[in-house]
Amino acid sequence: MINLTEVNSLIRLLDDPDPEIYSHVHEKLLSYGIEAIEHLESAFEQAFDAIQQERIANLVHEIQFGTVKNDLKLWYQGGAFDLLQGILIINRYQYPDLDEQKIINQIEAIKRDIWIQMMNEASPVEQIKLINHVFYHMYGFSGNTANHQDPQNSYLSQVMETKKGNQILLAIIYSVIAQKLDIPVHGVNLPQHFILAYLDESKESEFESGILFYINAFNKGLIFGRRDVDMFLKQLNLSFDKQFYEPCSNTDIIRRVLRNLISSYEHLGSSEKVDELNELLRILA
Repeated sequence: MINLTEVNSLIRLLDDPDPEIYSHVHEKLLSYGIEAIEHLESAFEQAFDAIQQERIANLVHEIQFGTVKNDLKLWYQGGAFDLLQGILIINRYQYPDLDEQKIINQIEAIKRDIWIQMMNEASPVEQIKLINHVFYHMYGFSGNTANHQDPQNSYLSQVMETKKGNQILLAIIYSVIAQKLDIPVHGVNLPQHFILAYLDESKESEFESGILFYINAFNKGLIFGRRDVDMFLKQLNLSFDKQFYEPCSNTDIIRRVLRNLISSYEHLGSSEKVDELNELLRILA
């Protein structure tokens, strides 16, 4: 249990001009972790001193960032099986106080609306057309073409709220919903464009891994074939590489989300965020 009197005494010392005292106070409060946050936030509201406010804000961020790093490490070391969990951890970096259950419930609601309309004997193409109808037409999701560089396109809570996102976030939500319905849709790490693949190992296919077709989540779930991927790679002057055609791991997907965020914040000149996100990326190295 946290010692309230001690915590409050330490918080009062945060504006001490003596660097040694400040350093000791900082480390001690940091060691309390998440438990100290509500006391720090309440002290922030009552603080009149600008130095104390800044130090409290920095300390809260440091504790929250430490938690994100730890959560990401545990997710990765645990096998990175749950993609939704992984993307929620990245969301915590920017939105640490968010009610994540609300997002999970929103995803479940979309899944339920698809499930209600799903026919037992629906073919793979029919299944995807139904997901597209519910996801893009009923719920109104679309690619954010107007402001593609905005970091908000890479945060799940914002994409769920605005219904606009970049290729990879729309593909993550799409594949999470499909997999919850036992529809085998998985991410493919295509350069400059993230796409999805419909896998069916029981059917004859031109792929070793049984891919029937691809899906462009950024373009309203457009279905396309292998030849289109060939042509896209040709335009980029890239030679054939198996990884551009086959499903990638959840870790690869989260790495790519982090790289997108790093690129967005570099564009905005937010060097502190770039450094922190690179730290998260190194956890998945």
